[in-house]
Amino acid sequence: MPVKWQYLILLIIFMITICYIFYPMIENFFVFHPQSSFDFTPEQLRLDYQDVYFNSEDGERLHGWFFPLETGGPVILFCHGNAGNISHRLDNIKPLTEKRLQVFIFDYRGYGKSSGNPSEKGIYMDGLAAYDYLVQEKHIQPENIVLFGRSLGGAVAIEVSLKRNIRSIIIESAFISTRDMAKTMFLYNLFSFIIPSNYNNLEKISDIHLPKLIIHGEDDEIVPFSMGKKLFEASKEPKYFYPIKAASHNDTFIMGGDEYFRAFATFVNESKIP
Repeated sequence: MPVKWQYLILLIIFMITICYIFYPMIENFFVFHPQSSFDFTPEQLRLDYQDVYFNSEDGERLHGWFFPLETGGPVILFCHGNAGNISHRLDNIKPLTEKRLQVFIFDYRGYGKSSGNPSEKGIYMDGLAAYDYLVQEKHIQPENIVLFGRSLGGAVAIEVSLKRNIRSIIIESAFISTRDMAKTMFLYNLFSFIIPSNYNNLEKISDIHLPKLIIHGEDDEIVPFSMGKKLFEASKEPKYFYPIKAASHNDTFIMGGDEYFRAFATFVNESKIP
């Protein structure tokens, strides 16, 4: 073999090795976009809420907001997406409370007032800690907890549903894995074959036997609509797929309007959609 080819092969091996060593840091850089400061507060939307702090298994101090109702009922455990913090989800939460649904939303480590730095393993622990807080501190029965994961939060909701007892799960605008997301991005698709299949929602979802509702915007510009369909196809019954016409990644509940929230509430209460 010519010497130049030997050097080329060694260079490729070296680059692949470096990628595997530093990939977790690179992935975290692209996946997580936290914001510490709050842009909005529940008071601005006249929402009744409780300020909540709780600890993760590895000792991070996590923060969240609990929106209770006097009548009680199911609680939506809201696992949000990769950017901002819980303050940026209030316009999504208010219509849920108007549909007589209780909501508990929390920030992953490194987001908002939560300590630490985010990682795949870390945000899974945070989701489990949020669930445990509801059960142990708020005394919410598992059969009254519905997991709701948007975008990156879909991976958290799926992970929690596999390790804790719940009523049902709603997954919205979720991807199937980081490797498959890389395949949709210019330049990154050239190296997608060496990227690990982290956040492997497609592989995990087939192990969930509870009722599930999968929502996806038909014009999602970040996570292809086809990924939502693949998650639905890989799911076991009982399952429902709710496509939203003209909706992009972050405006599903806006474009869906009252019909969206009616379907959401019906599924939470009856494990089906109209």
